[in-house]
Amino acid sequence: MGIRVIVADDHPVVRAGIAGLLADADGIEVVGQAADGAEAAALAAAEHPDVVLMDLRMPVLDGAAATARILADARDGARATRVLVLTTYEGDEQVIGAIEAGASGYLLKAAPEAEILAGVRAVAAGETVLAPSIAAKLVTRMQAGSVPALSPRELDVLRLVAAGRSNPEIARSLFIGEATVKTHLSHVFEKLGVDDRTRAVTRAMELGLL
Repeated sequence: MGIRVIVADDHPVVRAGIAGLLADADGIEVVGQAADGAEAAALAAAEHPDVVLMDLRMPVLDGAAATARILADARDGARATRVLVLTTYEGDEQVIGAIEAGASGYLLKAAPEAEILAGVRAVAAGETVLAPSIAAKLVTRMQAGSVPALSPRELDVLRLVAAGRSNPEIARSLFIGEATVKTHLSHVFEKLGVDDRTRAVTRAMELGLL
């Protein structure tokens, strides 16, 4: 019996392209397609596929939450379902979130078709698959420790952001230029693996930095 796969992606053209690639490959059968995470979880519960090829940013239920639900809903005696993330996002937060949810692999949509097919086969065989750039991020994160090191000035800026101050107000409070504030915030976003001010504050609180 071939590898049974569900493709979950909210972009119809992308989803159809991935499904077509898999359907044309030897030994792989696409048994379902989902446009959001909740639909992917429901399909997985009904079909018990070998692999769910999962995008991350989707409506209703995101990829990481859908991954966790699929693995939690696995029933005794059913074929083991494994999740391979296939996405355009490679930020630290997305990577760690997917891995913590139980994903067995993380590949980027920009990967060559042969790499995607090899990834599906490897994950179905019980292996873990990571894109080189993702593997490098995980190694760097492990080497740096679980809590990123923010400089004293970066912490000063972040505390004022948490207090609701605007960039001009932060600049005046710290006697620095607005461009310097933006530079500090950019470094904070990168270190915390986030994309905006609100998530930077909440992530810093989660890590005990604020």
